[in-house]
Formats: sequence, C-alpha cells, structure tokens
Amino acid sequence: MSTSAADQHLCWTYDTPGQLHAYAQAYLGAGIAAGERVWFAGTSDPGWLPAGAEFVSLEATYAAGELVEPEAQVAAYAQATAAALGDGHTGLRVFADCTALVDTAERLDAFARYEALVDRYIAVHPMRAICALHRGTVGDEAVGALACLHPGTNAADVLFAVRGDPHDPNAALLSGELDSTAEELFPAALARVQPRPENGKIVFHAHALRFIDHRALLHLQRHAEQRDVTAVLHTPLATAAHLVELLRLTRIRVEAAR
Repeated sequence: MSTSAADQHLCWTYDTPGQLHAYAQAYLGAGIAAGERVWFAGTSDPGWLPAGAEFVSLEATYAAGELVEPEAQVAAYAQATAAALGDGHTGLRVFADCTALVDTAERLDAFARYEALVDRYIAVHPMRAICALHRGTVGDEAVGALACLHPGTNAADVLFAVRGDPHDPNAALLSGELDSTAEELFPAALARVQPRPENGKIVFHAHALRFIDHRALLHLQRHAEQRDVTAVLHTPLATAAHLVELLRLTRIRVEAAR
C-alpha cells in the first residue's frame, strides 16, 4: 500500500459481514507483510484473522459503553505505537469496527472529536487505521459525520474533508467539494476539528478544494464570528474571493494558492 494520507487513515463503511471479512483480511495481511504490529478491534474475535494479527476488544481499547475521551485515547495509541516500534515492528496498524462506539448522539460527537484529533497523530507517526462502520446500523448521518473527518473514505456521498493540519495546530485542511450536501456536516466538522487561533486568525489550507459554494462560506463566516477570529482561506478557487466580496463576509480573507 502507498503512504498517502488516505491510506494511513480511512473511514470505511460496509453492508455485510462478508465485506468486512474480505477487506479486513486484505488490510491486516498487508500490515503483517510490512512488518507492522496488526490489531483488529471489535466486540468479539471474528475467528478469521490472518496469522500474526491480534484481536483486541473494543471494551479494552476504547472503553466501549462509555464516552471516548479524545486526548486519552490518542495518548493510548501513541503508547501502543511506541511499544510496537520497541518490539521491532515498523509501526502499528489497526482495523477497528467502530459501529458499537457511536450508538448515541453524545457518543458519536465524542468519537468524532477523537477522530479529528487522532488524524493529526496518524499523519506524522508510523500508525495506520481503518475506522469501519456498518452503515445499516449507524445510519447515513453518523457515517457522514465521521467520514468527512478522514483523508479517505468509501462513502461516496461524502464529498469533502475537514482535518487539522498535522504540522500546524493553528491551521486546518479543506479538500473536495463543499456544496449543498455539506450543509449540516460542514459546521459540525469545523466545531470538532477546532484549530487553535493565532494572532486573531485561523488558516484554512484549501489547495485540494475543488468547489465551495456560498452556504459553506457563510458557515465559515459564522465559525469565525463565534471564535472572534478571521478565517484565512488559502485556495486556488477564484470564485471563493468573488463570493466573499459579493456576500460581504468580513470575517473571511481569501488568499490565492497554487
């Protein structure tokens, strides 16, 4: 597998146990071949894990049944990654069936905040992870809320991603297409990623943003107003600056990016 951000951290949805079985086996097998420590996290041992893969329970790994504490959970994975390296592995690879962790709105929100935080860690450390969700159980709303926080997903109806910049805690990354389908997901994602302001501004690196409409810009304006900052949008999209001017969005500054 390549080392792109999408390969390192993926939100993957499935409809049948057979799909989960086939995809997880291939993913875990690739990790074993690469010399990584390989974990499958779920509610029970599925019985089909490839030789060399370890089963870890959701209860032990994420305190299933309780709210995930984002900072503590990231720290636990950082410790596990360090232990894997210390034992001679090239890194840590986790396939987690997270379906049981997002069964209420409160737990979904806590887990989404964790996903936004762990994505920063994964981007710059030798850890890979797939967060699997059974779409029929969690529903499209939960899938969208989590998928848009990952650099890669197989959820075809989620067209954008908002992520913290792993190299700058005061910046965020925007990619994909912010259109009418992002009307509810985008403001929620902004609240969960929460880049820290610096000198009265938050920078959004949007080099990979293909489209942004007026609704998304209005959400960005409101987010900046709520945090009393200016949102600096680095994007090659000339239409963004035009819309900001037309809408008189005083909390957004568009800067051209190539």
